[in-house]
Amino acid sequence: MSAPWPPSGRIELPDTDEPYWAPEETMDPEQRRGVVFDKLREQVRYCWERSPFYRELWSDAGVFPETLRTLDDLRHFPFVKKEQIRADQVAHPPFGSNICCPPEAIAHIHGTSGTTGRPTAFAISRDDWLRIAAAHARIMWSFGIRRTDTVFIGSFFSLYLGSWGALIGTEALGARAFPFGAGVPGQTERALEYIDLIRPTAFYGTPSYALHLAKVAAKRGVDPKDFGFKIMFFSGEPGAGIPATKKRIEDTFGAICIDSGSMAEMTPWMTNSECSHRSGMHLWEDLVYTEIVDRETGEPVEGDGEGVPVYTHLERTSQPMIRLYSGDLTHATSDPCPCGRTYRRLPDGIYGRVDDMLIIRGVNVYPNAVENALASVPGVGSEYRIVIERPGELDVFRLEVESTEPSVADAVRDRVKSAAGVGPDVVVHPPDTLETTEFKSRRVDDRRNTAASTPSH
Repeated sequence: MSAPWPPSGRIELPDTDEPYWAPEETMDPEQRRGVVFDKLREQVRYCWERSPFYRELWSDAGVFPETLRTLDDLRHFPFVKKEQIRADQVAHPPFGSNICCPPEAIAHIHGTSGTTGRPTAFAISRDDWLRIAAAHARIMWSFGIRRTDTVFIGSFFSLYLGSWGALIGTEALGARAFPFGAGVPGQTERALEYIDLIRPTAFYGTPSYALHLAKVAAKRGVDPKDFGFKIMFFSGEPGAGIPATKKRIEDTFGAICIDSGSMAEMTPWMTNSECSHRSGMHLWEDLVYTEIVDRETGEPVEGDGEGVPVYTHLERTSQPMIRLYSGDLTHATSDPCPCGRTYRRLPDGIYGRVDDMLIIRGVNVYPNAVENALASVPGVGSEYRIVIERPGELDVFRLEVESTEPSVADAVRDRVKSAAGVGPDVVVHPPDTLETTEFKSRRVDDRRNTAASTPSH
């Protein structure tokens, strides 16, 4: 008999010394596929009944709930892409025609920053908020976090879902939450005082903020190892999945460094997460089902070939995503993890993008936004180059332009920072220095890829 759908989100904590939270974690993968399919069938039926967005999308593609006879039949359903979500919210403001729940059921509103156009709004129901908290608590248990831990959350509490996800997971697990935040002038110096006072045992934030915290501490003569962190988990940037940066964090703090995170739209976003063994992100497929598809054909990739993660909610009643195309690049393996969980893993994490969106210091940057900003600066030519490198732990964003006036550098930097959310180092060349090209991909030189794809085990 299938379990009730959707699950309640009630928490039943394991014993402290129990390594696993739920039996699904160590199930034979074929048996777990049955659990996934039961949830998927209910999720698809729910979307068909409550979402005009999906009824139209699926009807146009000639698929219906009855099309889903096995888990493999999911491949017949069309992808959902971010631009479709944005367009649907423009047509049906504010949350689109895929909200699926009444307005009074909504508990949280989050979203994108909208730096490249209309922001995307995320509406999460009260029941979904509880389920997200339960999912994150379960995954954080695999990091080694227990009720006796105090989790320092050094991240923005705003539209960004990362910090909120860490907070509610901590609370659901029964640990002590220390939602310190980030971004206020002088806050890092104050963080050092509070860390010394409270002595948290776990840390959540971005890799760049952790390393910044360490540098500020060093200037004050404080060794970050003395903080007492045992576990540091991250999202929002790829750094924790890059072997050199992971090692730098672990060596600096004397703590384990855990990479996590999928997409804000796919919250519970922790369903891509490493465990305490750090051998690549597990795909917690009984919570969010993940396919890896060929970047050219869109067909599921067999084995451990490279492809694009496509995510499907299994427990969402507000804004559920069915086959959301991530645009990321990764590869999966079914090789066993020392932890004993039988989920597939992403041994090298998320290491690239199939489109031209760039993630620079945790900010989504589009070449189009850069080009539009350049066009608004008098005296700047039409040719440009975007160069991104990672010589150390942080991204370096260099923008090369052409002009007869070297002084345009300041205006270019300011306009690009305003449009894209991150300011570049600007290099001004004389006119006709840069090779003329009609392809944006040739204007982008992302030199991080080789380092990012270095195996992590």
